[in-house]
Amino acid sequence: MSWEVKLIMAVKLSEPEKLLPIKGIRVASLAAGIKKSGSDDLVLFEIADGSQTSAMFTRNVFCAAPVLLSRKHLQLSSPKYLLINAGNANAGTGQNGMEAAESCCKLVADETAAKATAVLPFSTGVIGQNLPVEKFAAAIPDLVKQLHEDSWLKAGRGIMTTDTLLKGISRQIELDGKTITITGIAKGSGMIHPDMATMLGFVATDAGVSKELLDSCLQESVQKSFNSITVDGDTSTNDSCVLMATGQSGVMFINDTDKNFEVFKEALNDVFIYLAQAIIRDGEGATKFISLNIINATSEEEARKVAYTIAHSPLVKTALFASDPNWGRILAAVGRSGISLDIDKIEIYLDDVCIVREGGRADSYTEEQGQAVMSRDEITITVDLKQGQKSAVVWTCDFSYDYVKINAEYRS
Repeated sequence: MSWEVKLIMAVKLSEPEKLLPIKGIRVASLAAGIKKSGSDDLVLFEIADGSQTSAMFTRNVFCAAPVLLSRKHLQLSSPKYLLINAGNANAGTGQNGMEAAESCCKLVADETAAKATAVLPFSTGVIGQNLPVEKFAAAIPDLVKQLHEDSWLKAGRGIMTTDTLLKGISRQIELDGKTITITGIAKGSGMIHPDMATMLGFVATDAGVSKELLDSCLQESVQKSFNSITVDGDTSTNDSCVLMATGQSGVMFINDTDKNFEVFKEALNDVFIYLAQAIIRDGEGATKFISLNIINATSEEEARKVAYTIAHSPLVKTALFASDPNWGRILAAVGRSGISLDIDKIEIYLDDVCIVREGGRADSYTEEQGQAVMSRDEITITVDLKQGQKSAVVWTCDFSYDYVKINAEYRS
């Protein structure tokens, strides 16, 4: 069998036509010359006084200078500005990188009369290159002048690197006659794996949420979204996600006993899950969107182990790209997931087609059934472990020729 290299587009993903502004958040984006393409690459968020902000970062020990500095600044001040650049990760840059990140925060502070510790820096792009601080210095005055409530779409494009499409979404809910708006943007396409991914995510709401509750919301939403996706198993040095709550809708959540809190949290989770799935749909070279549904496990942790073993198998991912119903590769991945298994009980499905039952190929399975499912661009692989009552869902994509090409030529 042979395949032709073709133009790869995101799997059933389109850019939003509009992103709703959030009262209390102003955004700006422009081209500072950091990216070779000349497109927008510098973004600034301004957060209104009285807002609450929560953030999560990569667990990669070799984390980038902006991650280290953002963690430090969060301990010292309530964030007033988020400064994001694309085209340069400022990672693997040692003391020079820290000094560059600090200088960029000071540039924003000097232009806005904020404290430098109230500025959180974020970077994405090539690792190991020094940050061109002089380009920040030239661009930040104009960036501050361009701050506007209704610039989310432009900002979504400004944080992109290998992404083919802007990833953004807005949601509104009505609670007790008041409207709450949630808007989020994210970037990410490759080097995607939990803790969190090569991704940046920025979500804001005009709901009022206490700091403790906001931290809890972010942790839950990230676990259900950005920590449930993988393109290639690589965890980045720069992963960051920020959740901002301005309180300017007039709705306030102090604790989780509020009758409307679950409604708000569900809407927030939906925004995060959409953004996470958008990253997978736009995975580098992706032609298929894969849901890995592991059910009846003894624990969620064991279910995730099985899901990620399948998701990280190059043999499974290349079979998916080829639309090859090679079910033995999936079976082998489940078997080496590192958990205790009763193989005679396990059932594995491609969508609704059972491929494995009682330790081997299901009697009802035919190659034609498997081929029909594998030819689809959205596939659910379900593994029923029949060992407990816990489950987990992880989203991934296939490996195509274009994944290799994109990453082989990334710095050129």
